[in-house]
Amino acid sequence: MKKFILKRLWYGLLVLLGVVVVVFFLFNVLPGDPARMMLGQRADIASVMAINKDLGLDKPLLIQFVNYLNDLSPISAHNNRDRDSYLFLDPEKYGKCLTLFKAGQTSVVLKAPYLRRSYQSKRNVSEILAEGFVNTLILAIVAMIFAMIAGIAIGVVCALYKNSWIDRLSLVFSVLGMSLPSFFVAILNAWIFAFLLGRFTGLNMSGSLLAVDDFGNGSFIELKNLILPAFTLGVRPLAVIVELTRNSLLEVMSQDYIRTATAKGLSRKRIILKHALKNALNPVVTAISGWLASLLAGAVFVEFIFDWKGIGLIIVNALDKYDFPVVMGAVLFISIILVVINFLVDIVYGLLDPRVRME
Repeated sequence: MKKFILKRLWYGLLVLLGVVVVVFFLFNVLPGDPARMMLGQRADIASVMAINKDLGLDKPLLIQFVNYLNDLSPISAHNNRDRDSYLFLDPEKYGKCLTLFKAGQTSVVLKAPYLRRSYQSKRNVSEILAEGFVNTLILAIVAMIFAMIAGIAIGVVCALYKNSWIDRLSLVFSVLGMSLPSFFVAILNAWIFAFLLGRFTGLNMSGSLLAVDDFGNGSFIELKNLILPAFTLGVRPLAVIVELTRNSLLEVMSQDYIRTATAKGLSRKRIILKHALKNALNPVVTAISGWLASLLAGAVFVEFIFDWKGIGLIIVNALDKYDFPVVMGAVLFISIILVVINFLVDIVYGLLDPRVRME
């Protein structure tokens, strides 16, 4: 088991390294001068050179990449004495560091990963992402809970009434739910439930979890703003869970032990709830564990349409302003979440099924 865990951990680190390489070189070949973006109309040659030196953009691209890896790594090497050194560590940027050991002028320190600073707000990217992560996490969890409860219930009904109009209607819904783009579903839901039926539903076309009071009394939690974004984000996993539950339950219902339970005179309800459904939910649990991570990464369009102040909206606004450090940090942050969740799922599979550890 130890070898299996180390192997999966190594694969996860390789994936993260690949993401770092792609993200860095992709955003460093895109057009745009960060110094002129930060200075605006006040940009002059001396100021541009000073900003480029502060950001480390005056160095060769390979040196910039090494410094970027050094910034991201929790254990990194720095030279605090020579400001012109490639390894100079600015305490104002990194915050507190724990020195592990020193070798001449170079110190090996333990620190929090540094995602650079925003070109626009000059704030640390980690602080910006932390503000939006809570809203995105709440949105993803609520969407997943909705998809899980509704999807399992509808899937069971479809399996019990196979080939009925309910089953056929759910099939059409599943195909549409898996094929329609998220931004189209978001616009459609906002138009129908918040614009056309707004007087009946009381829902807003846009808004985040925290709303500002019109009379200047601060902010308050507006739960109704969560309904449409969560429903929109949960449509695709809902469609998948419905089909998985239906097909898996139909397969389980054809097993010998289900026929034995029926022959013993057990009620249909007891057979479904106590025997069949428990074994039929294995692929559903697998899908749910993967979809939660996907929802965190796929909320960009939904958050933008509904003005939900999460990581997705932060990414869109940063792209609009060419604020590349924020976009790079957000992509890396989401990648880490995906890798960690997949790693934990692999460990759980390895504990439940010894055959997985042999791969």
